[in-house]
Amino acid sequence: MAGHFDLTDLQLIVHIGDWHSLTRAAEKTHLSLPAASTRIKNLEEHFGTQLLYRTSQGVTLTPAGEALTRHARTVMRQVEQLRGDMQEFARGVKGHVRVLANTTAMTEFMPAVLGRFLAAHPDVNVELRERLSYLIVRAVAEGSADLGIVAGHTTDQNLQFIPYRKDRLVLVTAAGHPLARESAVAFADTLSNDYVGLSEWSAIHPFLVQAAAALGRTFKFRVEVGNFEAVCRMIETGVGIGVIPESVAARYARALQVAIVPLVDDWALRKLQICVRDLDALPAFARELVDMLVADIPADQRESGADGAA
Repeated sequence: MAGHFDLTDLQLIVHIGDWHSLTRAAEKTHLSLPAASTRIKNLEEHFGTQLLYRTSQGVTLTPAGEALTRHARTVMRQVEQLRGDMQEFARGVKGHVRVLANTTAMTEFMPAVLGRFLAAHPDVNVELRERLSYLIVRAVAEGSADLGIVAGHTTDQNLQFIPYRKDRLVLVTAAGHPLARESAVAFADTLSNDYVGLSEWSAIHPFLVQAAAALGRTFKFRVEVGNFEAVCRMIETGVGIGVIPESVAARYARALQVAIVPLVDDWALRKLQICVRDLDALPAFARELVDMLVADIPADQRESGADGAA
């Protein structure tokens, strides 16, 4: 067998699992492509098995490669925990927290907490990405994210869930729209209208498409924009209607001529939860971020909400 392998080898295989590209993985690991190829070859010789399938479209992990990647993620998490716990003694070592969140948490709840957290930890970086809840659970379970904020009745025996907040999705229309006169409305009864919404990169976009598909209906996006303010301004002009978090809608309704109509669908009321693999195993700075998120919960939201998924 070939010689020993090191943390760089493990980080390389993790990046390959994330990007399915040896070139991209080499860049993320700060290696040249030939050096990365050599390291993979040495790993394959060391373990006596093929780790990658190589095609013209890129690379994918073999079953052995997937197993190695799972172990590599565990080792890298332990190294990150070591760095976090030793930061006060080893100045200059950067910590890194990978956070995945749904649309509401990303736009409404995370910015203020992250601002305080980063100010208190200048040597820690946070990687924050938006995902659908079921993808967040999978990423935390696989170790590609340190913590996530998910919506709905989400369970996984291998994860820990911490109650976070509750929020509601509501319909927003122009002030003069016929639906604006309704005291409440079913999502199914809105689908004959054109919709204004966030583009496909947002978690709420595919969630609404899936909700319409579950009803056997088509979701008609007339305009897709980049943020909730643009959604509300388009709705105000009569371009279409939209479904957005109530906390967002209430803020823009104070300045724009739009109406907020409750949705009667069960999924409109969502319970948000923080999920982690093992809270005690997180690096100290990541545990502090969780503590800050929990401390930020308003007193009237510390009890359970209902279900959802975006």
